Amino acid sequence: MAVPLLDLVAQYREIREEVRAAIDGVLDSQVCIGGPKVAECEKAVAAYCDCKFGIGASSGTDAILNALMSLGIGAGDEVITTTFTFFATAGCISRTGARPVFVDIDPRTYNINPALIEKAVTKKTKAVMPVHLFGQMADMDPLMQLARSHKLAVVEDAAQAIGATYKGRKAGSIGTCGCFSFFPSKNLGGVGDGGMIVTNEASLADMCNIMRNHGSKPKYYHKLIGGNFRLDPIQAVVVLVKLKYLEEWHKARQANAAWYDKRFAGCDKIVTPYVEPHNRMIYNQYVLRIRADKGASRDQVETHLNHKKIGNAIYYPVPLHLQQCFADLRYKEGDLPHAELAAKEVLAIPVYPELTQAQKDEVVAAVLEAAGA
Repeated sequence: MAVPLLDLVAQYREIREEVRAAIDGVLDSQVCIGGPKVAECEKAVAAYCDCKFGIGASSGTDAILNALMSLGIGAGDEVITTTFTFFATAGCISRTGARPVFVDIDPRTYNINPALIEKAVTKKTKAVMPVHLFGQMADMDPLMQLARSHKLAVVEDAAQAIGATYKGRKAGSIGTCGCFSFFPSKNLGGVGDGGMIVTNEASLADMCNIMRNHGSKPKYYHKLIGGNFRLDPIQAVVVLVKLKYLEEWHKARQANAAWYDKRFAGCDKIVTPYVEPHNRMIYNQYVLRIRADKGASRDQVETHLNHKKIGNAIYYPVPLHLQQCFADLRYKEGDLPHAELAAKEVLAIPVYPELTQAQKDEVVAAVLEAAGA
C-alpha cells in the first residue's frame, strides 16, 4: 500500500467548495493586491496567535527577512540561531548583511539549547532567532531572560508551529515578533507561498508594513529600502478557510502521533518525538530517530520505505554550519555534535490528519521491519 508523506488532495477534497468560492470571490472583486481579505486574514491569524498585529508576507522566508530588516539588523551585526533548521532561517540573516552565529540543539527536542546562547553573545549580537522545530516550541523562558539582559530582539521562527504553545503561550507571542509560513505542507497552508509576521509592538508592525511595500510611506516616497513582501489575497482567503479547521487538524495529528508512540514503544532502536510536559506540540512533522548506536540504520530505513512507496523525509541532512555557502564562517565538523548526529539519524513519517488506520499500520510495519526491530 502506497502511503504519501502528505496527502493534500485528501484535505482539499473535504473543503473544495469553500476554497473555490473564496478564490472566486477574490477573482470577482479583482482586488488582487492587498485589500480587505488580506486585512481580515492578518487580523484572524494575529488573534489566533494571541497577538495584536499581523502583517502578511509573500512567504515564510520573506516574513523572517522583513522582520529582521524592520528591526534594523544589517551589516556588522550578529544573530544567534540554531544550526538544525530549514535554510531560510540563516539565509535571511545573511541576506541582511548580518552574520548568523550557530549554536547546538537539545538532542531530545531538536530545538536550540538556551544554555549555549550566552557564550555566543558578543558586542555585535543584535538578536536571537529560536526555531520551533517540527511543531514544538523552544524553551523560551531562559531564552527571553537572556535576551532581556543583553537587550536583544527575539525573532521566533515559528514557520512549523502555528498553534503550538509553551506554558500556555502561543508560538509567535513571546518574542519581539513571530514569523509563520503558509507553504502548502504546513498545518495551516495556502495554495502557494505565503506567510505572516505577528507582534504586540505597534511600532514594529508599522515598520513591517512599510518594509513590505518597498520601504515606501506614503506611496512613491522612500526613506527606506524595503522589498515586495506582500501576501496575495488568494492565499489570504485560502488561509481563512483552513483556519476554521486548524484545531481539528491539530488534534488529528496529535492522535496519530500518540498512536505511533504506542506502537514504537519498547523498541530501543527507534526514538519517538519527545515533547516537553509544558508544551503543546502540533506535529508539523512526526520525526523518528533511528539509533545507529543500537545497530539500526536511518538510511536503510529510508531505502526500505521508499521501496514500499511509503512517504518519508530527512529534516535535515546537513546542519547549516556545515553548508558550503557558510564556509567563510569557519565552522567545522564536530563543532555542534548534537545537531550533526541528529542529521544522520532523523526520519519523518506520515502524520497528516487524513491517514487511515490501514495506512498507519503499513507505515509502522515497514519501519519496524527496516530497523530490524
